[in-house]
Amino acid sequence: MMKTGMLPILALAVLAATSAQARDDCDVPVGSWKSRDAVRAMAEERGWTLKRIKMDDGCYEIYGTDRNGRRFEATINPTTLEIIQIEERRNRR
Repeated sequence: MMKTGMLPILALAVLAATSAQARDDCDVPVGSWKSRDAVRAMAEERGWTLKRIKMDDGCYEIYGTDRNGRRFEATINPTTLEIIQIEERRNRR
């Protein structure tokens, strides 16, 4: 009985992970995007220094460092400038 009870939980976990991946893509018309200058201004407000801004899967993808010098990569919604995903990047040696 315990194995049967775990199956719905596992299915929900897989569904949640799949949904999270789908949210990484932005599906908004390019005409409603905020400018790269707006992305730079948002980054400055957060104390970030940007190294690169690019478009990926319909979102802005930015690479930079935070105010503590940690490198990161972030996916940004191009119309709201909300952070969709952010992850720390390891320094190369």
